[in-house]
Amino acid sequence: MMDWTDRHCRMFHRQITRHTWLYTEMVTTGALIHGDVPRHLDFSQEEHPVALQLGGSEPADLAQSAKLGARWGYDEINLNCGCPSERVQKGAFGACLMAEPKLVADGVKAMRDAVDIDVTVKHRIGIDDVSSYDFVRDFVGIIADAGCNTFIVHARNAILKGLSPKENREIPPLKPEYAYRLKQDFPRLEIIINGGIKTLDEIDLHLRHVDGVMIGREAYHNPWLMADFDSRYYGDDRAPASREDVLRAMIPYLAEQLSRYGSKGLKLNGMTRHMLGLMAGLPGARAFRQTLSDARQLAAGDPALLLRALERMRPLAA
Repeated sequence: MMDWTDRHCRMFHRQITRHTWLYTEMVTTGALIHGDVPRHLDFSQEEHPVALQLGGSEPADLAQSAKLGARWGYDEINLNCGCPSERVQKGAFGACLMAEPKLVADGVKAMRDAVDIDVTVKHRIGIDDVSSYDFVRDFVGIIADAGCNTFIVHARNAILKGLSPKENREIPPLKPEYAYRLKQDFPRLEIIINGGIKTLDEIDLHLRHVDGVMIGREAYHNPWLMADFDSRYYGDDRAPASREDVLRAMIPYLAEQLSRYGSKGLKLNGMTRHMLGLMAGLPGARAFRQTLSDARQLAAGDPALLLRALERMRPLAA
């Protein structure tokens, strides 16, 4: 979810669900070792539990980056072995790493030796035309032997040449049964399924076979899907916040962030863009999105724009 699940997005999602694990966008080891570490790793304490997702392949670089993540207070380090983009492939990481399970195992071991927090791996079930279950079974087995206990399985192949990242999320067929078989073959491991999951009913179905579910784009475009997560999956009987509660909770956060980082280039739309789907499916949702996308009002930098967007949709929802 590069350029999507930044810290502002995660802070917004945390207002909807108190307990769901949140993941950063993928951060490359090079960006951490040679770049602006606070810019990539700073986050709000309210985001916990939150995992840092790394992109990289060199064990020493992964270990150094994992140490930084642990020092910054992340709850988990996740290694991305599933991103199919050519930009990522040129860096020799992402889905192409599935062809080098021993290198991944070395990286996992290096990170586990470097930090005390969990080290997990996110991956596909195959690459290009390699689609047998044996391939992903062997991959998981080798990485598990290096000490990884949690695997997030995007249950479709990654086509490394010829398909865009968007096409890679749509064209290769989903095979959730591969994730189910992994749980059967490795019962001691935590297996989490990912890919194309959009409804609570689908989540419930998958949870009959695996330990967890990861949702990406549906959670971004329809974030209110997460409103029932705490009671449904975490046993939290407290009433969820309303959509209005969520917006009101974000206003002081937006104001604080603009005060702190506005001189460094942060704009209001850099945060409100993550909230456009909050009213998805409701009467007046279009008016809500239009207000939050109004260039003139965004330029004014007033976080109260959230409430003006809400007020604009009220007459249409009545």
